[in-house]
Amino acid sequence: MPAHAERGTRAHPLADVQTTPSPRPYRVAMAWWRRSKRGAAASGATALSKDDLRRARTNFKEFATSRRGVEAFVEPATHVTSTTVILIAHDGEWMRRAVPSRDDGFRLATELQLPTYDVNQTGYPQRMRDWNSRQRGR
Repeated sequence: MPAHAERGTRAHPLADVQTTPSPRPYRVAMAWWRRSKRGAAASGATALSKDDLRRARTNFKEFATSRRGVEAFVEPATHVTSTTVILIAHDGEWMRRAVPSRDDGFRLATELQLPTYDVNQTGYPQRMRDWNSRQRGR
């Protein structure tokens, strides 16, 4: 007679089940901090080339000449994105492109003779938010 029957208690249903140890324990190494940093900028975003800057300059020139009241806003680098410049027209339409550095962003906007602002100091203009909400409504 089993020991639990003598005491008048119930045994756990899996008490008599024999388990064998798994040949390979389930372990996953998630050492992200050991991943290679090659090709990444200091912020964690991918490094931009001079070709990227040339393409941004071309796109900005087209945007600035085809719209009126365009202003440039330099956005700082984050862990996800590199430094970006956003051009905002008088009606709130905007265009954003990545640039290699903050200085390159200011230099690019100055070359295009655009009023330039640091978005950390000024924030985004209300006309941009209004344009975004009009676009969502479509």
